[in-house]
Amino acid sequence: MTSRLAFITGASSGIGQALAQCFFGAGWQLALVARREAELRAWAVGQGWPAERWRVYGADVAQTDSIVAAGHACLAAQGVPDVVIANAGISVGIDTAERGDIDVMAQTFAINNVGMAATFHPFIGPMRSRGSGTLVGIASVASIRGLPGHGAYCASKAGVVSYCESLRGELRDAGVKVVTIVPGYVDTPLTRGNRYGMPFLMSAEAFAKRAVQAIEAGTSYRVIPWQMGVAAKLLRVLPNALFDRLLAGRPRKARKT
Repeated sequence: MTSRLAFITGASSGIGQALAQCFFGAGWQLALVARREAELRAWAVGQGWPAERWRVYGADVAQTDSIVAAGHACLAAQGVPDVVIANAGISVGIDTAERGDIDVMAQTFAINNVGMAATFHPFIGPMRSRGSGTLVGIASVASIRGLPGHGAYCASKAGVVSYCESLRGELRDAGVKVVTIVPGYVDTPLTRGNRYGMPFLMSAEAFAKRAVQAIEAGTSYRVIPWQMGVAAKLLRVLPNALFDRLLAGRPRKARKT
C-alpha cells in the first residue's frame, strides 16, 4: 500500500472512472472530482472502497472558481496530491455557420482548456514548494489534424498539447513533471455516439492501465494505443490535398442541437 494521492477530474464516467479504479487498485488514495457529485459518491460507495481511501469533491470545471475551490478543498482535507489529472472534457460537433455553435465552441474551450489550467492552478505552488508532483493533461489524437465538423474539439485538444508543453518547460527546474496523454478511440459515453469508424478502439480499462504506466514513468507525451500514434503521424505528413480528399464525405460529429 502507498499513501500517494491522485486528484482526478471527470471521474464520474468513462476514462476518469477507469483511471480512478486503476489508481485505487494500485494502492493510491483518491480525490475524485465531478459535477455530478452525488452520482460519483454513490458509484465509489458501490465499489466497496474503504472510506479513508477516497473523497469526492463537487465542481464544475467550466467555472474557474468552482474547480479552484475543489483543489483548495483537497489540499485542506488530503494534502498535496502526487498526481493531478485534468481529465474532464467535452466533445461536440459544430458548424461555424450556426450562431449557437459559437457558444458551443466557447463552452468547449472553457472546459477543455481553461478548465485544465484552473484544475492545475491550486497545486502548482504547493508542488513547487515540495519539489515534486505530476500534472497530467488528457489530450486526443484529434489534436494532430483538424477534422471536418470537429473544429472546436480538435482546436481545444491541440491547445491542450501546446499548453502542457509550455507548462512542462516552466516547471522543469521545480521538480514538477507535466505529462500529456493522447488517447485514440476509447469506448466511453463520449465516443459511443460517433457516426464513423473508430480504428484501434479500446476499452476504458485497458486505456487506463497504459495511461497509469506512462504517468508513473513520468513520460512527457504518450499516444495510447501506440498504433493510433503511428496512424496519426502518417496523417500529419499527408499533403493537404490528399488529406482533404481522404476525409471528403466522412460523417461529422453530432452537433449539440
